[in-house]
Amino acid sequence: MYEAMWNWYKATTAADSYVVGFTYKHALYLVEVSELSDAWVKADRASSKKGGWRKLRVKLTTATKRELVETGAAELVGGEELLTADPLHNKGENFERVVTERAGQTWVKDSVPFWVAGDLRVNGLEVQVKLDGAELTNERCYTRMALA
Repeated sequence: MYEAMWNWYKATTAADSYVVGFTYKHALYLVEVSELSDAWVKADRASSKKGGWRKLRVKLTTATKRELVETGAAELVGGEELLTADPLHNKGENFERVVTERAGQTWVKDSVPFWVAGDLRVNGLEVQVKLDGAELTNERCYTRMALA
């Protein structure tokens, strides 16, 4: 099921590229990639209280984070406190706001599905913004959309 969901996600995403954020040694970094590495996507499951759905998350290992920082592939954004700067929004939303504002745009919380558009549009390209640990898709969405 996980492999089928991942293949479906890759085939249907509207994203032309990704900005992936992560914290490392209390600092916030981002890396821009044209596609997500298979190694960065992990199988997970929602709690039984939340339906127990299987899901896919962006999840970087500490070794991957260290490598991205040490090789200069990741860009330092600032301190990890940026992720909690606006207490009305979660860390992922705060990260999306930071990335959007860095692109010279105004962030507005939305719920546009990943197969319709990215989180922001830069130079005509759809960019999906994900913070380490973020959900990409889940079994419920996959079942509704892929098998419809």
